[in-house]
Amino acid sequence: MSQVSIGIVGLANVGKSTLFNALLKKQIAVSANYPFTTIEPNVGVVEVPDERLQKLAEVSKSEKIIPTAIKFVDIAGLVAGAHKGEGLGNKFLANIREVDMIVHVVRAFVDSNVTHVAGEVDPVRDCEIIELELVMADAEVLTKHLERMRLKLKSGKTKDLEKELGALERIAKALDQGQPARTVELDEEECVFVKQAQLLTMKPVLYVLNVGEGESVPASLKDHEALPISVKLESEIMQMAPEDQKTFLKELGVEQSGLDRLILKAYELLGLITYFTSGEKETRAWTVAGGTAAPQAAGVIHTDFEKGFIRAEVIDWKDFVELGEGGAREAGKLRVEGKEYVMRDGDVCHFRVST
Repeated sequence: MSQVSIGIVGLANVGKSTLFNALLKKQIAVSANYPFTTIEPNVGVVEVPDERLQKLAEVSKSEKIIPTAIKFVDIAGLVAGAHKGEGLGNKFLANIREVDMIVHVVRAFVDSNVTHVAGEVDPVRDCEIIELELVMADAEVLTKHLERMRLKLKSGKTKDLEKELGALERIAKALDQGQPARTVELDEEECVFVKQAQLLTMKPVLYVLNVGEGESVPASLKDHEALPISVKLESEIMQMAPEDQKTFLKELGVEQSGLDRLILKAYELLGLITYFTSGEKETRAWTVAGGTAAPQAAGVIHTDFEKGFIRAEVIDWKDFVELGEGGAREAGKLRVEGKEYVMRDGDVCHFRVST
């Protein structure tokens, strides 16, 4: 599959660019105490943390380790009225249509030295402003889309067209009630139809609450898919040497940084899994969607692998680490799987293909 992209969005001046810089572990985006510091979206690729890679590489005595990666896009700050073109609204909405998932940064920290565009800190209100802007933008797009579909129906009904229209009309009703498109229950066929409409509120959303150090998720946001992160603290941690980072996190009583938790949570919400290839040359992680069959997973390595797929030799990563490839084979832990096999997270694979 092509590289997954995640858009970092939020109101102006909430810490989006600081979070982006921390994720990339270097200063790329400009961060400052005024709205619209970011105009053109900043783009960066971030490795997905996975402790299994090192363990597999040690067994295979690999020359190098190649993690899988996610592309993050730091998008311009939003304002109320964006769907009408207020602020950088049109540009914001165009940029967000291109990403696979939204990380919505919401300010929850209080600091009189950092201005808030609305004058006061209110995480619930800020969440609702952006959610409403996306809902209204979708409603506008869907209204035009439905008009075109109804014209098509007049020229001749088809079963598919009627089903697509029914699904989109249910979504339009939800949008009119202020509900995002993803709250509407759809079957697999309807999901395929709806995907073509490129609705913003169909994308998975992870709320990142930019909290003060030691603060947690406010009670008013407990129902949201929310992750509390002190962006300022994470930024400071990323400036430390790797060993110092580990020591500091241990002192805080946590195993992972907030940034690592963000990346892994995003991976989970996108329904992605990781499989591995491991040998002397390299140990490498590969990203596929959950439910991917072995030939398509092989095609991620090279398109010819999917066409020439014969079988997959699969070992669970834990068995690989414990026994090695040869030992796993002798112990009956190596499975030979065919074209119907659905990949599992943690599979270590050797694909056999025709040339």
